[in-house]
Amino acid sequence: MNDTTTIVNDTTTVVNSITVTINDISTTINDIITTINDTLWTYLLIGALVLCGLWFTVKTKGVQFRMFGEMLRLLGDGGKEKLTKKHSHISSFEAFAVSVATRVGTGNLAGVATAIAIGGPGAVFWMWVIALIGSATAFVESTLGQLYKQRHKESFIGGPAYYIKRGLHCRWMSVLFAILITVTFGLSYNSIQSNTICDAMHTAFGWSPLLVGLVLTAIALYIVFGGIHRIARVSSVLVPIMAVGYFILAVVIIVMNIGEIPHVMKVIVTNAFGFEQMAGGGLGATMMNGVKRGLFSNEAGEGSAPNVAATATTSHPVKQGLIQALGVFTDTLLVCSCTAFIILISGLYTTPDLTGIALTQDALQSEIGSVGPIFIAIAILLFAFSSIIGNYYYGEANIRFMTSSRTVMTIYRLLSGGVVIMFGAVVSLQLVWNVGDLCMALVTACNLIAIVALGRYAFRLLDDYRCQKRQGIKEPTFHRSQMPDIEADIDCWDE
Repeated sequence: MNDTTTIVNDTTTVVNSITVTINDISTTINDIITTINDTLWTYLLIGALVLCGLWFTVKTKGVQFRMFGEMLRLLGDGGKEKLTKKHSHISSFEAFAVSVATRVGTGNLAGVATAIAIGGPGAVFWMWVIALIGSATAFVESTLGQLYKQRHKESFIGGPAYYIKRGLHCRWMSVLFAILITVTFGLSYNSIQSNTICDAMHTAFGWSPLLVGLVLTAIALYIVFGGIHRIARVSSVLVPIMAVGYFILAVVIIVMNIGEIPHVMKVIVTNAFGFEQMAGGGLGATMMNGVKRGLFSNEAGEGSAPNVAATATTSHPVKQGLIQALGVFTDTLLVCSCTAFIILISGLYTTPDLTGIALTQDALQSEIGSVGPIFIAIAILLFAFSSIIGNYYYGEANIRFMTSSRTVMTIYRLLSGGVVIMFGAVVSLQLVWNVGDLCMALVTACNLIAIVALGRYAFRLLDDYRCQKRQGIKEPTFHRSQMPDIEADIDCWDE
């Protein structure tokens, strides 16, 4: 009996020792990643994103503002393109839905809360700024995605890896981007989505993160093994439901607290420039967290949306560029703002150690009662799960760019739809977000270099589109012969 007790005690001691060692290693890794992130974002990414957004805004003559009405018209007509029957098709609206599915997710509920908790209310202002100027960047990258897309047996396929290879003729850089975006979206971001879903479900219902992770894995694997058409169908249903439902609830709360809105706006603007120091956020922290969480949410310049934009069948590359630019507005100026107003109206953003999805849940509970955390849990389930399947597709498109091996694709599907979802369900929130920020910085830097070099082709396409519209052509068309200098690099657009 004593021997058995001794063995049990020794085993417990060993397990505790291993646990402590793992935690120490995780803390060390997290500290290293945090240092790298601070350097990359402070000295490189923030300036690059803002400068690129301003450059593209000037060169496109403010396309995100001047052609906003055309964006809405195209979205309404997105599923009505006259399509041929030579191969399978993804409509413009379905492509928009998949891209919004990845944008409208954890970043809108947990990311906004994290930005406010760390950087203060002013972070919301910088999220708006990066969205307003970043939508021009989104237009350029998605237009390029359409221009350089290629035919595939299921649909068209394309993205930065393709326009880097065909436009810049740089194979190594295209492969580097393909690897980075696969790791960023298919693996790292999916662990963030899973972590947030499990945290929300635990807060609302007390469910075990492990159990929730297992259920998410089973559903995700079923969908991702169905290919882009199943992903598009699921996204085109989930996205409108979740976005409209959450927006309506937020509007109701804002109307109920309409007297607080002037104060909320004042707090956002004054804190944005460091006039007031709230929640420990100086100007640097405020700007950095606003830009980081804004980029994570709307993905403008990150090189993700062009992958799904390229799948759409449309008559002119600019059409999908405009629709994807609208996606940035939808994500940040509508959904992110809804979350920000709910949190700031509640006043709970100053509560120590309250961050992430828990802050959003508590803020909503303070406004509508105990049903708040349950509503957010269901909303984040729809938001983040749609992001999981959309993120998966970004990796799939780039795996196909690198190899046609079914074995590699199967392994990737199991990793993205299974392993990383379980990983995200059980690790800390801080670790998954820091890893995500590092991956996001690397993949964004690679894409920005490419779209700055190739942006002139997007400008030419926009000029052509506007010219046809001025001539009274309702639905402009494009043929690759219109660009004879790069016609040999364009695989499609010959019909």
